[in-house]
Amino acid sequence: MKRERILVTGALGQLGTVLTSELRKMFGMDSIIASDLRECNGSDILYVQLDVADRAALQKIVDEYAVTQIYHLAAVLSANGEKQPLRTWDVNCNTFLNVLEVAKVNKLKRVFFPSSIAVFGTNVPKMNTPQAIALNPRTVYGISKVAGENWSQYYYDKFGLDVRSIRYPGLIGHQSLPGGGTTDYAVDIYHKAVRQETFNCYLRPDTHLPMMFITDAVRATLELMEAPKDNITIRTSYNLQGVSFSPEEIAESIKVHYPNFQILYSPDHRQEIADSWPKSLNDSDARADWKWAPQYGLQDITMEMISEIEKKKQLELKKSTTICIQ
Repeated sequence: MKRERILVTGALGQLGTVLTSELRKMFGMDSIIASDLRECNGSDILYVQLDVADRAALQKIVDEYAVTQIYHLAAVLSANGEKQPLRTWDVNCNTFLNVLEVAKVNKLKRVFFPSSIAVFGTNVPKMNTPQAIALNPRTVYGISKVAGENWSQYYYDKFGLDVRSIRYPGLIGHQSLPGGGTTDYAVDIYHKAVRQETFNCYLRPDTHLPMMFITDAVRATLELMEAPKDNITIRTSYNLQGVSFSPEEIAESIKVHYPNFQILYSPDHRQEIADSWPKSLNDSDARADWKWAPQYGLQDITMEMISEIEKKKQLELKKSTTICIQ
């Protein structure tokens, strides 16, 4: 059996950080090639600096490391994407086309492409949004993800390329700081709570959105990618539901641990983006095809986030105390 060598683009992002770590546990440290635009100094992991917009550079990495699969995570997220729409389109779409072409030419085993709830527009049912429905996104990020989904279907139909994808809800994790997404408030709020700071939320208190703990998201990704090919019936992107809640509800879950936690609301341009998205998703296809089921509810997420961020805070205090003593 040919040894798996997996290239992860955008490996230093929120999802990439955790997914790369889990892939190394599954396949071995030297089987996973992490890559990103930034340098990654002082690390003992296999890492290459790569601009996926450069197809020749991508091809060189695939050749050098005998890559068999690509997890293409590099992207500009929703809120940041509205600041530079043309760059967002270029980064999100043209890099993916490079990945698809290189994967086709080199007959790679599999490609993963992350889509998003941003593909939906205001014309869809907000509750239990169906898998198959007209996609009319209101952001460049969403438009780019719809294009990516259609290219995934095209390369599967035309060339037999095994591309798999998930429409991620908002992701919550303690491993990295917010990266410019509309749902990033649900990460930042925990950091503010642990630091005992007031949190100023850019969404209304009653803004319900689909969310997911990073552990569930990574597990879903790996389960999808390891599922038998014949089980995969969706070649655009699978709906994936974790838990839906509002800023008001997440604040209340935090107050169980920090009773004096304060939250203020100052909705900005991100509110309009959030209003165009679903409140919950119908993920029955994912449940049927590869037995998807979430494990983390809101209270579980809150406990895990607070616990891990508090550990980091204590470690930082210990380091700063040690420096002062020296």
